[in-house]
Amino acid sequence: MFAPYFQTYTDANPAEVSKASGARYLTMAFLQTAATGSCDVLWNGDPATPVDRSVYGPEIGRIRASGGDVVPSFGGYSADSTATEIADSCTDVGRIAAAYQKVITTYGVTRLDMDIEDASLDNTAAVDRRNQAIRLVQRWAERQHRPLQIVYTLPTAPSGLEPNAINVLASAIRYGVRVDIVNIMTFDYYDDQAHDMAADTKTAAYGLVGTLRELYPHRSAAQLWGMVGITEMIGIDDYGSGGETGPLEVFTLADARAVTRWAHEHRIGELSFWALGRDNGGCPGVAGSDDCSGVAQRPYEFTHIMK
Repeated sequence: MFAPYFQTYTDANPAEVSKASGARYLTMAFLQTAATGSCDVLWNGDPATPVDRSVYGPEIGRIRASGGDVVPSFGGYSADSTATEIADSCTDVGRIAAAYQKVITTYGVTRLDMDIEDASLDNTAAVDRRNQAIRLVQRWAERQHRPLQIVYTLPTAPSGLEPNAINVLASAIRYGVRVDIVNIMTFDYYDDQAHDMAADTKTAAYGLVGTLRELYPHRSAAQLWGMVGITEMIGIDDYGSGGETGPLEVFTLADARAVTRWAHEHRIGELSFWALGRDNGGCPGVAGSDDCSGVAQRPYEFTHIMK
């Protein structure tokens, strides 16, 4: 599926964005706690936007009525760097599981995204708590006959996952978690090198499949590729302004076409990008903007290519 990220911390209406862009499935980011120590998740950690049918419920209903759906996403850089990601914040596995269940039952969703990066990758106690809680929720969903898929969204190097990200998956296996998609963020490499973003997407994915082959040795090549998710950052990414001669990391419209063809050929499980609010050409040359891509483009042109 194609499920680009929708930034819930903006004033945009997800149903309107879905309709305008043509993206039927939205990954809605992010859910986190208001402060470290809390066990309650809120949209963007904001008490004004709790997990409640009155918040996004009508919009999600409109998206479903048009044949789409949403994927709530927990974590993200802001939460992961401030210990407000739910498993970093809360030390009670049962309450973490209850927070996941509340999101599932409130919105009737069948897929959750765990965006784990920055400090959260190295908080090994939280990594284990998160997976223990996910397993509890998976058992609950099985008893309730509810379909439930789990996505782990993780940073990557151009060669594949680094050890702390691999540990997240190894912990999942250790606690019996079924991981459906491993979604690698193929951007923000922060290595002071110029990048061919499409080519590095492919090498990162090949590296991921190699890792998955070691973690899941009894799965076929087709099954492993079906676990692969790719999330690009369209246009000039956060590190894109780092070069003396120009941006080092720019995911272009041509890259989008190449990656989409390649993703289709390899039958990967998910294709995504950060983020729908950026999918316009309103700020040529600007890196890492929240509301434009930094490259010349038509509105929602990346979505039209990748969907």
